[in-house]
Amino acid sequence: MNRDRKSQQRAEVQPGLTVDIIQKADQRSGKRTRGIVREILTGSAFHPHGIKVRLTDGRVGRVEEIIMRDVDSKDAPVN
Repeated sequence: MNRDRKSQQRAEVQPGLTVDIIQKADQRSGKRTRGIVREILTGSAFHPHGIKVRLTDGRVGRVEEIIMRDVDSKDAPVN
């Protein structure tokens, strides 16, 4: 898999970001789910499999890739 290294750093993942996650049930297939981060669940500063988050719709998974910063910010897409 082609994981974005920023997805492993807690400091890079913030509420409001659009991200692709992999849910536990989808780990074998690698199926990604896109959503907006509501809450960061990983407590450590780094996790080799991606930072675990809860999306605004309640789904939980590890961040595979950061897609875009919050649209209210002046940041450009992270890609």
